[in-house]
Amino acid sequence: MIYLYAKSIHIIFVICWMAGLFYIVRLFVYHTEAKLKSRDEYTILHKQFIIMESKLWWIITTPAMYLTVAAGLVMFYINPALLQTPWMHIKLAFVLALLVYHFICQRVMRSLKEEASKWTSTQLRLWNEVATIILFAIVFIVVLKSAVNWIYGLMGLIALSVLLMIAVKIYKRYRNKTS
Repeated sequence: MIYLYAKSIHIIFVICWMAGLFYIVRLFVYHTEAKLKSRDEYTILHKQFIIMESKLWWIITTPAMYLTVAAGLVMFYINPALLQTPWMHIKLAFVLALLVYHFICQRVMRSLKEEASKWTSTQLRLWNEVATIILFAIVFIVVLKSAVNWIYGLMGLIALSVLLMIAVKIYKRYRNKTS
């Protein structure tokens, strides 16, 4: 029964973590685009984005990440056989990638706060899709386990990546035409 509680907590906080990661990068996009405003407008927006990013990061996103990992570790403690399954090794590799993504986002947040970010809004939009790709990979791995050949999974991730990049480029063209 404890395993099912840990699994439920794990799923709930994965959702919270992913929501935080998706939203923080959107805030980074808007924060970056605020530089195009007048100096006075930018100063006001910059201060507001720092507050919003900080609260989202330290109150929701990072605690959700720690609780996700903790619940996952509890599940491994209760059912260590999970670590013997090949699909779990692949999932953990993607989880590691998501943790790296998380801490890169933290560095981006710090650089935006210090007004030292080199990221463009288009780069940040593409960066936002990295979390989407990792999420897709993890969900499909967990649900399908080893039912799908890894080649099809890799081709699907590549196709998803290409579609997301095309969507970002189309949106950029649309934004440029309307502004």
